Amino acid sequence: MKTRKKFLYITIIVFVGVGVLFGPQYYIRFQKTKQERLLFEARKVAWQALRQKITNEISQFKGETGIVIKDLKTGWELFYEKAKLFPSASLAKIPIMAACFIAAEEGRLKLDRQVALKYTDKLTGSGVLKDMSVGTTFNVERLIGLMIYDSDNTATNIVTNLVGINYLNSAFKSFGLKNTDLSRKIADYQLRDKGIENYTIAEDMVLLLEKIYRRTLGNKRVSDQCISMLKLARLNDRIPKYLPVEITIAHKTGLERDVCHDVGIVFTHKGDFIIAVLTKDVDSASTLSKEFIANVSLHAYNYFAQF
Repeated sequence: MKTRKKFLYITIIVFVGVGVLFGPQYYIRFQKTKQERLLFEARKVAWQALRQKITNEISQFKGETGIVIKDLKTGWELFYEKAKLFPSASLAKIPIMAACFIAAEEGRLKLDRQVALKYTDKLTGSGVLKDMSVGTTFNVERLIGLMIYDSDNTATNIVTNLVGINYLNSAFKSFGLKNTDLSRKIADYQLRDKGIENYTIAEDMVLLLEKIYRRTLGNKRVSDQCISMLKLARLNDRIPKYLPVEITIAHKTGLERDVCHDVGIVFTHKGDFIIAVLTKDVDSASTLSKEFIANVSLHAYNYFAQF
């Protein structure tokens, strides 16, 4: 009997000791799990609220749009007409940039190669190279940069000639882009007026940006080069317009007759997201489209800022 009582006392003491030793850890873990579950439920409710806000914006917008917003932590996607074809305008410069860096990895293109500006390279539209003297030299990496952060059409024309449209379209397919191609050079408006157009969709842009974000486009160096270029974009009248100035955004705009776009990766302290907003409207100045894109971007940012 005494032995039984002693065993019972020892068992109780052991259980109490284990409880004292490990109890706080289990309690903390339990509380953490509970908080994470509550936060997850709150995020789901807020995500649905964001969906309604975007729906309201779309209902008030007079033009056509294709939208994808992707939470890069949860993988949640909010989208509208994500597979709708739009003339790509300068959005095509993102996959061109990616293809050029891949070509450099393959030895097809040397980034430090010096290229002299020719009169036949010059294209109208955005960029400064069209106004520079024939014979001015640039290395290929600088030309790729001008193509992205200044959206320079002449720089785009030069790098397109260096790698070739066939190579570019083949690279686009290798990236997994289903509806993005080049049927003509970026600013060949004569062919455009004949009905020959370059197209893309919001879904393709988000796919490419996520590969760049996750460093799975080619190798890490290629992805890092792409994201560094996109962070230098100088035209900030759409996605970044209403966001805090300290927020880092890697993005690229597109603007051409009747179309206005912006796609990018937004880095916030509460989580990163990809946003692609492609538009087509009847406003020749694209004022309404730019404001629409800026408002959609602000709604998306506010979703993350509350957690």
